[in-house]
Amino acid sequence: MPGAIYAEGLVKTFGDVRALDGVDLDVPEGTVLGLLGPNGAGKTTAVRVLTTLLQPDSGKAVVAGIDVLKHPNEVRRAIGLSGQFAAVDEYLTGRENLQMVGQLYQMRSKAAKARAGELLDRFNLADAADRTAKTYSGGMRRRLDLAAALVVRPPVMFMDEPTTGLDPRNRQQLWEVIQELVAGGTTLLLTTQYLEEADHLADDICVVDHGKVIARGTSDQLKARTGGERVEVVVHERDRMPEARAVLAGFGKGEATVEEHTRKLTVPVAGGAKLLAEVIRELDGRGIEIDDIGLRRPTLDDVFISLTGHAAALTGEEPGEGQAGAKGHGRKAHKAAKETAQ
Repeated sequence: MPGAIYAEGLVKTFGDVRALDGVDLDVPEGTVLGLLGPNGAGKTTAVRVLTTLLQPDSGKAVVAGIDVLKHPNEVRRAIGLSGQFAAVDEYLTGRENLQMVGQLYQMRSKAAKARAGELLDRFNLADAADRTAKTYSGGMRRRLDLAAALVVRPPVMFMDEPTTGLDPRNRQQLWEVIQELVAGGTTLLLTTQYLEEADHLADDICVVDHGKVIARGTSDQLKARTGGERVEVVVHERDRMPEARAVLAGFGKGEATVEEHTRKLTVPVAGGAKLLAEVIRELDGRGIEIDDIGLRRPTLDDVFISLTGHAAALTGEEPGEGQAGAKGHGRKAHKAAKETAQ
């Protein structure tokens, strides 16, 4: 049985750019899928297709058991969406924005008002509830947009880089909201550039690059693909780095990498804490002073570099992903909500 979010062979082109090139996804009910990739990889395009905002050139998509292409209005009734850019009406107050969303989804006025109050409290916006959204900071608008996506308690949620622009405290708060949603049975597809976010929240991860899924699995499975543990050493004197690198090469299972500006050397190893002690003894025996040394597992950053050849956050945008695209996305989202209410 397909999951709550299912896609098969999705293709979407913009001129000569193939934004999606045969993407397959399957997200079981009540789980979180982290969709990771550099800017321009196709993440946002996939979200737009799955939420009915874009028509794919080919392929199949089913959300909450509903065919996205055949029954888009029914899909919209079953999902919540928070896009990359906050889609709020800046001339309404925070409370009015949330009540409007509830009424567009045909909630009774009293119920919409009560739900708005709950969400304003949950996202720490109660003190600003009766101010117009144009007076909100960027982070406050982001939180209001996220609250709007949760007004009708959707069984399936899409969050496209939801914590962009949030400070660490508000990001942590949103993580708690997401965990509560999933614990209650909500299925979530999450795109993010914060790799620790996917590590913390996602049950499974798909890595996307150039419109294709190039790897999938749990965080631990993906990390295992990049090899085992690493020894990291920060050398005190820069001119001793070549000698320290030679020492690490004798213990490593691969080539050591060097960060000249931080005087840090990293090498993949096997042997755990026992080997780390041997490295320390060898460096000490050669009189190489170190500022720091440690043994660590691969991170999702390592996964990105291993799989794509570059780090996660790069410049560049998917077609239609800039500010003009954001405005269009907001208009389409409001239009979709109105169509749903009819």
